[in-house]
Amino acid sequence: MLFFAFAFAVIADPVSSVAYAIEAALRALHGDLALLLPTMSLVIGLVVVITANYWQLVRRFPRGGGAAAAAGRAFGPRWTFLPIGALVVDFVLTIGISIAAAASAVIALFPDLAPLRIPLALLLLLAVAGLTWFGHGGRLLFAVMTVAFVVISVIVLVLGFVSPHATGHAPGETDPGRSAALAVVLAFPVAMALATGVEAPSTAIAQLGQLDDTHRRRFGRGTLALLLVIVGGLTLALTALAVRLNIGIPEEDSTQIADIAHAAAGPGWLYGAFQLTSSLLLLAAASSAFQAGPGLLKALAGTPDRPGVLPPVLSRVNGHHTPYWSVVVYVAAAAVILVAAAGEEQELVLFYAVAVFVSFLVGLVAMAHFANREGKKGLAWANSLAAAAVAFTLVVNLLRGWPVLSLVATLLIAGGLYVRWTRAGRPTGIEDVESRAEAG
Repeated sequence: MLFFAFAFAVIADPVSSVAYAIEAALRALHGDLALLLPTMSLVIGLVVVITANYWQLVRRFPRGGGAAAAAGRAFGPRWTFLPIGALVVDFVLTIGISIAAAASAVIALFPDLAPLRIPLALLLLLAVAGLTWFGHGGRLLFAVMTVAFVVISVIVLVLGFVSPHATGHAPGETDPGRSAALAVVLAFPVAMALATGVEAPSTAIAQLGQLDDTHRRRFGRGTLALLLVIVGGLTLALTALAVRLNIGIPEEDSTQIADIAHAAAGPGWLYGAFQLTSSLLLLAAASSAFQAGPGLLKALAGTPDRPGVLPPVLSRVNGHHTPYWSVVVYVAAAAVILVAAAGEEQELVLFYAVAVFVSFLVGLVAMAHFANREGKKGLAWANSLAAAAVAFTLVVNLLRGWPVLSLVATLLIAGGLYVRWTRAGRPTGIEDVESRAEAG
């Protein structure tokens, strides 16, 4: 039961990314369904590479810490702030894009709500933030939401492949204006939003204080394996079904994943259940970020026994140990990006895969350093090649223009935290801030 609650709650974020990552890739391909499956296969391949790195991180840091701990141990505590800054931005974007996608799922089911997209998104944001007041009590509920979405998705997929209700009318091929290989290479980084959340098991194992290091490794690695199977399987199956049923870029008030479910199951109860479970899963992903993000700020604010780098007000908690002022910070930041993006999750996808890839890159470089130092040349080469692939993905997304704002925000937050850490006398243990945040 503990593993069920832990694993399925932790993977809510990457599983929920299925709701918008496939559509993001198709839009980058200009609607070319013929290239969609190769593109998403490449995405899953890179997710495998990133997951393999976090498999190593869990082995080396069984008490949590993720990329921040790896960077601090490998290159010194000052490098800890780069992945921390990336995670702060990532948590804000996770909340924003999950809330926006949940609103889109509701609107696809109830189209009359389309004119109220922004108020609906802000209402959902406040509702999820309000539930955060009660602390971590909802972890088992998040796990149930994840399982419910997976089960309903499998039923929809089986029905869609065996006896679909209808088919779409999207063209099988379009002219992307470039070679097929180049189109795929340029499109797959957009869909790498699917990889966000892969780092969660490596930090969340710090919550398992009742287990020893061996069992925490098993929980962390078991969760990573489960994540890979479920996210990879659902992504490739839904992509294949979209191609089979000719489901292309959706109309303004729908989503591709909703159109897939509608074509497979028709407008009945199963379609409604699919939309309901997907929206609840997306809200669970937002809630998870609402717990992890403020928890990180709380850890950075320190305790009476341990000096911090952020104002102490951010560490104030209620009776459920929720750092409420830190929650307010995330509510305000998420509300700003929701309004700026007009409540459209596809407007945020490009920004989403930038910040967390900075954390991935730092973690991979750190693990390559460890492997090289320990004489494991094969592992060092593998980690270096994976770092190069992650760096390429990051660069391609940055070349799209506006996503550079995510990188700028990451660097500004990292730099600001480093300055405050220096002024505070460089307190020790900063590389363990992620594990302290989760353990708290």
